[in-house]
Amino acid sequence: MIEITTEYQGHLRCKNTHGPSLNICETDAPVDNNGRGESFSPTDLVATALASCMATIMGIVAAQKGIDLLGMTITVNKYMSENLPRRISKLDVKIEVPLVESHPQRELLESSAISCPVYHSLNPEIEVSIVWCWQTTS
Repeated sequence: MIEITTEYQGHLRCKNTHGPSLNICETDAPVDNNGRGESFSPTDLVATALASCMATIMGIVAAQKGIDLLGMTITVNKYMSENLPRRISKLDVKIEVPLVESHPQRELLESSAISCPVYHSLNPEIEVSIVWCWQTTS
């Protein structure tokens, strides 16, 4: 169990503290929802969680296989529903892997990304599309 404490600071801003490390992450409501948009919104953190979870699980698998993923990037475009209730409707994920497309562990790395806990925790109504970008030459 991990405890996270959220303190409402007014003006639609929250200070979120990670119990074990005491690291702080502030959130702000987005401009299109009456906020200032000066930090991650709560739904931005969902998109961020997906990307970092995928990268982490791929990193674990890569380390076990002696594969270097340094420089890999994952970009997520988050879309909100246009009708109520306001919710995340779609997450477009682009994973840029610093390995050649013909890498022998390609399938293993791709399947590890979609085995991440955040991916499996998302509401099935959220459309998730994943585009893989492998290097064409070594």
